[in-house]
Amino acid sequence: MSTSGSDAARQLHVFPVLGIGEVEAGDDVAGLIHAALDRPVMRGDIFVITSKIVSKAEGRVFAGADREQAIDAEAMRTIASRQNPGGSVTRIVQNRFGLVSAAAGVDTSNSPGGRLLLLPEDPDRSARDIAATLRTIYRVDVGVVISDTLGRPWREGQTDCAIGAGGVRVLEDLRGDLDTEGTEMAVTVPCVGDEIAAAGDLVKRKTTRVPIAVLRGRGDLVGPLDLPGASSIVRPPDRDMFSLGAREAYEEGFAAGLAAADPAADPPPSDPRRSS
Repeated sequence: MSTSGSDAARQLHVFPVLGIGEVEAGDDVAGLIHAALDRPVMRGDIFVITSKIVSKAEGRVFAGADREQAIDAEAMRTIASRQNPGGSVTRIVQNRFGLVSAAAGVDTSNSPGGRLLLLPEDPDRSARDIAATLRTIYRVDVGVVISDTLGRPWREGQTDCAIGAGGVRVLEDLRGDLDTEGTEMAVTVPCVGDEIAAAGDLVKRKTTRVPIAVLRGRGDLVGPLDLPGASSIVRPPDRDMFSLGAREAYEEGFAAGLAAADPAADPPPSDPRRSS
């Protein structure tokens, strides 16, 4: 894969790390990479690590079998909720570190025994710790992106996105640069963290038990371990135009209108803020 622009054309290589095996609580992810990797590590390599193995290594297993309780424990607020034809409910929620996802990332896929896996407690911290250990092992600066599979507004399907990052620039600010026609770019800030996560998933895939990939060719994005992590990708509330689902936004606006017309009136039953 190659790209071209104002810099010389780049060659981008993405390859899987094979032989990781099942990860258990207490495992050292960086150590597992070192044991499995069968080729040299180069300065600027970026390790893309599926969040599930980080969760397993950190023992992030919900103590119970009730998925809805697990979602409640992880969710800070509900964005949207819909009942499906079969009776199940799809909930889009925001968790404590700002990530918006279905079911707060609670998952049973690729988890032996159907255990309820939660996302890492602090994905940015986890990514920095793994990156720091890998830098010590290989004696070169490398980066780490922790990825998870997310849906996206307006588009079908899912893609892997960055939920944690250590030693990697996740946003590439091109504002003020000139495009190929000489026009100054005013709003262009590619989310390279998400692009790296998605590129890694092209070789990790979902059914091959390959949870780690290495991306080589964007060493310009690798830097100090204290670079802003993936939490910096989360859009601040004052700039979030889609902070609620369409139905939830309508109900909130409707309730606000009723309250303005009659402050003493109870909110309607459909108002999600109405106490039960």
